[in-house]
Amino acid sequence: MLLFSAQLVAIVSVLLLAIGYVKTNLKERSARLFLLLSLGVVCYLVRGMAMPYVDPGFRISPGAWGVVLNLGSNAIPGVFMLYCYAVFQDDRHVPRLLMALLVLELLLDHLNYRSLRPSVFLSVQADSSLSQFLLGPVPDFMQLFFATSAVYWTARGWSADLVESRRLMRWVIVGLQGVLILSVVFLENYLLSSASVRYAQMQAIIVYAIALLTFLMLSALLHIDAVGFQRVMRKVAPFVPPEHADDILQADARRFQEVFEGSRAYREHGLTIADLAAKMQLPEYRLRALINKHLGYRNFNALLHEYRLRDASAMLADPAQRHLPVLTIALSVGYQSITPFNNAFRQAQGVTPTEFRRRAMQPPSQAG
Repeated sequence: MLLFSAQLVAIVSVLLLAIGYVKTNLKERSARLFLLLSLGVVCYLVRGMAMPYVDPGFRISPGAWGVVLNLGSNAIPGVFMLYCYAVFQDDRHVPRLLMALLVLELLLDHLNYRSLRPSVFLSVQADSSLSQFLLGPVPDFMQLFFATSAVYWTARGWSADLVESRRLMRWVIVGLQGVLILSVVFLENYLLSSASVRYAQMQAIIVYAIALLTFLMLSALLHIDAVGFQRVMRKVAPFVPPEHADDILQADARRFQEVFEGSRAYREHGLTIADLAAKMQLPEYRLRALINKHLGYRNFNALLHEYRLRDASAMLADPAQRHLPVLTIALSVGYQSITPFNNAFRQAQGVTPTEFRRRAMQPPSQAG
């Protein structure tokens, strides 16, 4: 009874979270991915209610819906990976290779499901060693890869993230979700068998964890608003009277222009926001707020890239510096190697640094 109640609480909480997220961020890709992720979690929970270890009085029979529940459950690691990428990679398009891998993983898991249930629609016989490998270890490894990638993207760039709410989200929400999903994938695919006595115990723990996590997330969203969060922040940040706020912001902006732009601090190799705050003699939280709210950047690395690439473009287009190798220019503007410079330059300009220089050096009559 307790397990059944926890499953119902988890299902309702997940659906309410998804509805609230989509309702407020309908146009964002991350909201649609969160909806898919939530539906996958619901499929996982409902599928768990049909397992043999469940008390017969509370056990359900999915019937033909078992195919949908299986696909939804197996899609969780991959969709979570895409969600983390969409949230933390600042609107970069998800690589098509990752999407293709997700589709392949779902196809292999689906075929494996068919092979275990020959009476459902189409039968797939996994009677060869290659088939057993493709329908077993391969999708399991892909799920583990997806979950690991999601945790990696959650942690990556935390120090450079200028959006305070998103920095909190990395650890409080997505970090916990990622660790939970990664643990479930590892335990189910590599440590425990569905025939194991401990499998039922593990499933119960997972359900309780999901119910607790989703309930806490839902409670936080219902009871903690932006005003409350700001009140908490005021307790750990020096108080600034409202009448002096504008003066302080202008002074911080002048200091930023003097150090970051005037002294070209952005050209320093390995510069972090903590290093810049020390150079400007400012608390780090004020520098983050200045760059995010006053300058409009969501990520410190994006700010560095823009200033560095601006200088690099000017140097590449300067006839007096045409003798300088591209690597020398990359190092001089702050990059530590040629690969990240080439990638960032191509993404910003649409061409490689070499092609950009070639076009810039062409006579006006040949430029068209």
